[in-house]
Amino acid sequence: MAIPPKSERSPTSSTTVAKLPRPPASVAGVAPEWRVVASGTALFRVYFRASRHPTGWNAFRFFGPTTARYDHHEEPPRVQERGILYAATHPRAALAEVFQAGRLIDAHTDEPWLVGFRVAETLRLLDLLGLWPTRAGASAAINSGPRPTARRWSRVIYASYPEAQGLWYGSSMAANTPCVALFERAAAAVPPAPAFHHALADATLEAFLVRTAAKLGYRLVI
Repeated sequence: MAIPPKSERSPTSSTTVAKLPRPPASVAGVAPEWRVVASGTALFRVYFRASRHPTGWNAFRFFGPTTARYDHHEEPPRVQERGILYAATHPRAALAEVFQAGRLIDAHTDEPWLVGFRVAETLRLLDLLGLWPTRAGASAAINSGPRPTARRWSRVIYASYPEAQGLWYGSSMAANTPCVALFERAAAAVPPAPAFHHALADATLEAFLVRTAAKLGYRLVI
């Protein structure tokens, strides 16, 4: 088939649309696609007890934005009323996300702990694994594209949907395993005590860490 001259091609054939453009000022006019996370659902996260900014297993981070993907804090970075807590539906995804920069699972530096907890209340999260990103003008690249742009989307989502308690998204480092970015609106859903709580340096986790590192292709220091 002959290719028509450039002047005869449709405008869209030569127009490049960014896969993850900056968001509009509001997406309130776009119907949300909710992921309802039932009470009792297990979530996992890795946190650090002895870093420059030590934290607790259930602590929302009220300083931000940092370089994390979905920080919805307003610029400039500072302590503010907006808080966020990242977790995953599988412990392997939690490890993949936290240690992705160096692809090294270090069980000692900054005293990392793995915690699992069961959601105490039903959560309503905006589903970024469905078609909502496309309908809103973004794409699935919101889960893996430039983080500064994803943070802008998170801020707009937070302002546009007051009922949103966070985001349901896929881990780009763990085969799209579902993860959550919980806004401070979800604080009541975090239980008073965890179901699972161990230091990564604990011998009971050694076999699991060895298997996880092998599956991810990460190095491991235990």
